Amino acid sequence: MKVVTWDDVVSNRRRGGDVRVLLSPRTVESTSGFGGALTLEPGQYICEHYHPYSEEFIHVVRGSLIMRVDGEPQRLGPGDALMVPIGVRHRMENDGDEQAYVIFHLGPLAPRPELGHVDLETLPGAEHQPQLQVGAPGEGRVGGGR
Repeated sequence: MKVVTWDDVVSNRRRGGDVRVLLSPRTVESTSGFGGALTLEPGQYICEHYHPYSEEFIHVVRGSLIMRVDGEPQRLGPGDALMVPIGVRHRMENDGDEQAYVIFHLGPLAPRPELGHVDLETLPGAEHQPQLQVGAPGEGRVGGGR
C-alpha cells in the first residue's frame, strides 16, 4: 500500500488548470483505472476532450464549475458528482469567483496510455507542455515524468 500526495506528482497544465494524477499505473501500479485531483482558477478551463475506453467520474469538493457534456451545460457545486460515459466529449469551466477543487477517476484503463485521451481543442502553447503521465504498471515512479 502506498500513500501519494499532491506534492508527490508532477503538475500537468497541458489541457488547462493544474491536474495531478495521484493514483495510476505509474504511481501505485493500478490495473483498473487512475485518479487524482485538479484545481481550476476563476476563468480557467479543461479543454474539450473524450476518452474512447474510460468513463470519467467527477466530484467537486470546493468551488463551482460548468461541465459541458456533449455541449450541454451542467452546473456543479461542492458535493456534486457527475459521470461522463465512454466516448462522450466534455469540457470543464470555472466560471465562478473562487478556485475549484475537483477529484476525478477514470476506468477502465485504455490499452495504452496514449490511446486514453482524445483532445478536441488545445490551449495556446500546449505543444510545449508535457503529456499527462498515467503510465503502465511498473513504468516510472512518483514524481517522474516523461
